[in-house]
Amino acid sequence: MYEADRIFERFPDFIREFIYSHSWKSLRPVQIAAARTLFTTDHNLLLTSSTASGKTEAAFFPIITDIWERPPGSVGVLYIAPLRSLINDQFARIDELLTNTGIKVTHWHGDVAASHKRKLLENPTGILQITPESLESMLLNRSNDILRLFWDLRYVIIDEIHTLTGSDRGNQIICQLCRLDRIIGRTPRRIGLSATVGDPALAAAWLSAGTGVETDLPVFKPERLHWRLGIEHFYIQNPKEDRTADTKPAPGSRGPGDDTEAQDEPAGEHIAGLDAGYEFIYDCVKDRKSLVFSNSREETEYTCATLRQIARRRGEPDIFLIHHGFLSASIREEAELKMKDEETHAVTCATVTLELGVDIGRLERILHNDAPASVSSFLQRLGRSGRRGQPPEMMMVFREENPLPNTPLPQLIPWGLLRAIAIIQLYIEERFIEPPRVRQLPFSLLFQQTLSILGASGELTPKRLADRVLSLPPFAAVSREDYRTLIISMLENEFLELTEEKGLIVGTEGERLLGSFKFYAVFKDTEDYTVRCGSDEIGVITSPPPVGDRFALAGRVWEVEELDLRRRLIYVRGVEGKMEISWPGDFGEIHTRIIERMKQVLAEDKVYPYLKPNAAERLEVARHLARNTGMLERSLVCLGGYTWCLFPWLGTRSFRTLRKFLLQNSRGFKVSNLDFEGCYYMTFRMERGDDRELIRHLAGIAAHKGIDCASLVSATELPVFDKYDDYIPGELLRKAYAADKLRADEVERRLQEIAGEYE
Repeated sequence: MYEADRIFERFPDFIREFIYSHSWKSLRPVQIAAARTLFTTDHNLLLTSSTASGKTEAAFFPIITDIWERPPGSVGVLYIAPLRSLINDQFARIDELLTNTGIKVTHWHGDVAASHKRKLLENPTGILQITPESLESMLLNRSNDILRLFWDLRYVIIDEIHTLTGSDRGNQIICQLCRLDRIIGRTPRRIGLSATVGDPALAAAWLSAGTGVETDLPVFKPERLHWRLGIEHFYIQNPKEDRTADTKPAPGSRGPGDDTEAQDEPAGEHIAGLDAGYEFIYDCVKDRKSLVFSNSREETEYTCATLRQIARRRGEPDIFLIHHGFLSASIREEAELKMKDEETHAVTCATVTLELGVDIGRLERILHNDAPASVSSFLQRLGRSGRRGQPPEMMMVFREENPLPNTPLPQLIPWGLLRAIAIIQLYIEERFIEPPRVRQLPFSLLFQQTLSILGASGELTPKRLADRVLSLPPFAAVSREDYRTLIISMLENEFLELTEEKGLIVGTEGERLLGSFKFYAVFKDTEDYTVRCGSDEIGVITSPPPVGDRFALAGRVWEVEELDLRRRLIYVRGVEGKMEISWPGDFGEIHTRIIERMKQVLAEDKVYPYLKPNAAERLEVARHLARNTGMLERSLVCLGGYTWCLFPWLGTRSFRTLRKFLLQNSRGFKVSNLDFEGCYYMTFRMERGDDRELIRHLAGIAAHKGIDCASLVSATELPVFDKYDDYIPGELLRKAYAADKLRADEVERRLQEIAGEYE
């Protein structure tokens, strides 16, 4: 008997009936591999395979088989997901599978009625699906119930782990699971699920942290790519100027070594006064069930409003919905339900909230406004379409202002278009996906877990508290001395209190934090910060960037001059240039491999079959400009007079490091007015010396002394990024910034390469 047949026979009748009812002809490779591990070993399991490959069923079929044959005495399965919508979707799918079996499924998050939760508390059994925030609340507020609820817990499933590894939220889950293990006196098996993991070994180490149990990593044969892609470009033109005629469909063609096809999309009727790029987006999606992704809440709102405006002007039905994390549950659920309706051609404008594995039926197309920041995000979003036997399909649309005659060189390069091509090519050519990030010093999370553990346990001696907290895997790199610094600060600010017996308890300020439901989340609160330039109010954003950082708002670029965190005010000054519209945060890092591939896109003559006419023309103009200006041969280019532009071709962290290193070590060259956009280029004024001398000077320091990231962070900086950073001593924030936001090795290597350009 074949292994697949043996596994199929091992499943109970109701699972086999479920498989028959869904017309599955055979078990998929991921389902066979999962069953092999879960039936025959005691290992943890990391399943990484493409979207819609059956990962959820692969994990649940053998797990449900176990709890059907050996019913647990408490909750037997804990399923943790990063989004409420994902939990709601999986609840419906699993509940359908378990109809008439007696196995209960409970979903638990902020939108679930208390009566539903009460049933689980009264009779803890079956499968519990929960968010990290609700699990934090349970550990803190129901600490006396944890053993009764979970004493026979056997499996923990963590979904979409690529969004969690290396983040405070993901590390919070690891802390929670280790705390849970201590309470119940056992370590349930962990199963991680994701379609896009760049370094499975790193992800597996994160998943199994604190368990001491081996993690199986099944490897599957790479699927032959069969995509339908299209990229088009528009200039934001005068309303009277009609460039729509330039958007003729590109002939379908295939790239070498894969089945990536160009999309053929006719242009629609142009209406005076409307942006031709948005009209093109409208025509791409109006007759297809589609998702329109943008990189920010602002752009998502604006895109949806614009598409509705076009529909009104054309006298066509308004089929446009919206979905992002700042909307009410009812609005999000309405969009999900309408997208699932096979009879409708709804179009939903969305952010990352619909990037993950929520089943919203058969989507015909994904449209992306601008480029995603990562290969992982591109694959997740592309994978939302093309289910049920159809190839995934995505169109990307780029819009930029028509440059003026005096526009500087670096602003003439279409960086977003280059990034999109680089992301696509990296995956086609190398199957590259960004590896998970590893945070060394997550002090914001450390602050939160200290309060949570102390709030749940009651009084602890400083030593017992340190032993309990610092033994959690995410804090392995935190020294006891640094933790002592944090504890002293928490005492001084009344987050903690020292009893007469020299024990630690939660203080008055700590009680205030614990008393709010917002405490459970380690990501930023959603209250807005008001942005002011002088006496003018510009608008609001949700996260305060550090002083010196920049962001886009109200169509302009602003540099942060001062933060008044208590009054939730951000004081800025306007600066020249353009930036992508983005909600400041830690999600927008770009990997160095993407930036390097962008340079290759400019340098090579390769024709990409998915570029439509405008985009192909725009790329050729950029290539011609790059070659004629010498920016591909020399990374440091003179823009005229004392003004220079450095193209370092480095990712976000390394670019940030180089920027600080340059400022610290170029005083003898009278460098000033350093300006930058993202991590693509930096411009500055240099009044003494020349490019060769500056580069040799910097490369020499890097070669002989190395780059000490800690020395690049000034004693006056207070780099606030994470939720509880406001309460962390400045010396710890600076140490964490150097460890987790800067990177020296790539900068040292790149400086030597740039120096070699002068030989």
